[in-house]
Amino acid sequence: MKYEYRYNEVPPFRHIMALSMQHVLLMFTSLALPVILGAQINASIELTGALLAFSMISAGIGSIVQSLRLPLIGSGYLCPNVCGPSYFSLQVSAAWAGGIPLMRGMTMIAGLVEMTMAPVVQKLKGLFPNYVVGMVVALVGVSVITPTVTSLFGLSYRGDAIASGDILIGAFALTVMVLCNVWGKGIVKMYCLLIGMAAGWIVGLIALPAARDALVLVTDQPWMALPRMPWKFFEIRTSFGLFIPFVVIGISGSLKSFGNLLAIQRLSQPDLQKPDFKPIRNGLMADGFSTVLAGALGGLAVDTSSSNVGLAGSTKVLSRCLSTAAGILFILFALSPKLTTVFSLIPKPVLGASMTFAACFMIVTGLQQMFAEPWDTRKTFVIGIALFLGLSTAFLPYLYARAPHTIQSFFTDPLPTSTLLAVILNQVINLDLTWAAWRKRSFGK
Repeated sequence: MKYEYRYNEVPPFRHIMALSMQHVLLMFTSLALPVILGAQINASIELTGALLAFSMISAGIGSIVQSLRLPLIGSGYLCPNVCGPSYFSLQVSAAWAGGIPLMRGMTMIAGLVEMTMAPVVQKLKGLFPNYVVGMVVALVGVSVITPTVTSLFGLSYRGDAIASGDILIGAFALTVMVLCNVWGKGIVKMYCLLIGMAAGWIVGLIALPAARDALVLVTDQPWMALPRMPWKFFEIRTSFGLFIPFVVIGISGSLKSFGNLLAIQRLSQPDLQKPDFKPIRNGLMADGFSTVLAGALGGLAVDTSSSNVGLAGSTKVLSRCLSTAAGILFILFALSPKLTTVFSLIPKPVLGASMTFAACFMIVTGLQQMFAEPWDTRKTFVIGIALFLGLSTAFLPYLYARAPHTIQSFFTDPLPTSTLLAVILNQVINLDLTWAAWRKRSFGK
């Protein structure tokens, strides 16, 4: 596989800035979550702005820490952080029940759960054979289908009508990205996402009067402003009733980040015969730390980004310097309301096109790894049942909405649900082989 920049290489400064900007634009797609949360709790403009700013700062710091390779924290891979959608519904419930102080406290608990899980992941090598790892990598792309397709069609709320103009803008942006990646060379190939988003945005400004009118909002915003915390820093609460759901969602978030870290390791170090669990362990520690930080500051929980991992794979630019630069830019944008407003006005179909572009690569990479070794009926049932029930969380969300709260917490998203089921099924279905291997080691027969 030919790389433009490997994960430990340092591109020239001009490339670092432009390439990291591609990742920042993808990271902006998650910023709808703090805005929606503010609307759900009838927050003031000041409170919503604070939620947005502190979520961005937490994600920026998390992206920087994740790119480091310190003894105990940081995977050392290109794996930026964004607002974690898997935590969102529980954070809304906590905010409804006890306001921002309760949301902050429960978010910190979820982060501490992930940090607690990180040291034991190295002991789980036998739970993740290559075909299960391949399924996890593929589901990294599958897990973003819902927000990706709704954005691609320009939808904001359930029941919105699909406009033909939005479809054409999304299709045009995606076409430009794909053709630049397939036919382009050098700079054009590396900047395929940036070129496609710029082209789609220009067409959107021409075709959509609402997109042009929204630019008026930019003029009222200051260039720089320190975010103000509308709550007391030490005003943090917890709830015993929400403890179990947040612990479970912390475990679920760990599984999702585990999948993203496996995927970026596979892309960054394709020569590894088996996963190297030390950087993955340190990556989970960084992810948990970032979520704790988000709770402490008052932002939404942050998580590793599947879309950014997909972008890294599609462009063959895997330098971890880009995660550092993207994190710094994200923090600077959090301090600039004018720039934040500009990027928040990128047409939704363009954002959907960029996420589609990134997710395609992850799905195919995972499938290639999954079927790279001989197949048998055991693997058929492990993967088949895990995918069948895991994907049902996307097809039948209303079914799980009526289930007990603990069941809801496990069946939240295709990625963590399928991963957990595949790990369990792999052990159960191969129990006879495990028993035979144990007898041979113990008794020599």
